[in-house]
Amino acid sequence: MAIFEKIFPDPAQPRLTRAVTGRDHHGAQVETRVVEERPLTIFLNSREIVTAMTIGDYPEYLALGFLRNQGMLRPHDEVTGVEYDEDLAVVVVRTAQETNFEEKLQKKTRTSGCAVGTVFGDMMEGLEGLALPASPLRTSWLYALSRQINTMPSLYLEAGAIHGTVLCREDEPLVYMEDVGRHNAVDKIAGFMLSHQVEPADKLLYTTGRLTSEMVIKTAMMGIPILASRSGFTAWGVEIARQVGLTLIGRMRGERFVCLSGEERLIYDADPRAAPAEDRRHRRKGAAGDEGPSADE
Repeated sequence: MAIFEKIFPDPAQPRLTRAVTGRDHHGAQVETRVVEERPLTIFLNSREIVTAMTIGDYPEYLALGFLRNQGMLRPHDEVTGVEYDEDLAVVVVRTAQETNFEEKLQKKTRTSGCAVGTVFGDMMEGLEGLALPASPLRTSWLYALSRQINTMPSLYLEAGAIHGTVLCREDEPLVYMEDVGRHNAVDKIAGFMLSHQVEPADKLLYTTGRLTSEMVIKTAMMGIPILASRSGFTAWGVEIARQVGLTLIGRMRGERFVCLSGEERLIYDADPRAAPAEDRRHRRKGAAGDEGPSADE
């Protein structure tokens, strides 16, 4: 089993938010913290691949995870280096040999808007013949994870306007990444797993975002058999999850959740009535008073 240091959000990092002064609905002057976003350009060897808008932490993980989840880095590709230049806001991922995907790509820009996550045909090709492990999932783990994750200090609770993705094992959060787009957050997790050779078979991925086709595809490409969220589903996301045998759980709030795929992994070992009710803070109210994303954001 890989040994690594857990990573959790650090809302106190000065580069990630800034204080902005404005007026509230009473006309009173208020100061609130808002999330920073900045461009990061990713190169695969000598080819510029994409410019992503990101909060700027863990750029090496983001670059590795993006390339892996888009199918541009295959399991047999040998990564020889990951170089980050903070002044240029550039990450260069180098491989022992040029990959097949560099010549297929044109420059694309991903903004912080969640609706414009880029889906390449190569991602769907990567799902052919995929077999996810039949790891069990206890409902007691879901309730414990929901309680821990939704009350943990985070940029979301500090400033809102951000998504989180958490790599978990049983009822234990291991790595918690945040970013302005849920796709960036899950790519950081993928990059972390690739860098530290983390075994995916016994892991669960939790996201604050919608359970869309791209989120399902990325989770399956990472080899993780379970994807859970507070948010809702898309029909294509459910369809793909069923095709690849991914357990897909959404609308996790208090005692409630809905499983629309892979329910055979579920072990009902907890009484839902014993799950703690979510108070206002559990609903991830931002520190500045904003309610943050809705259930289906």
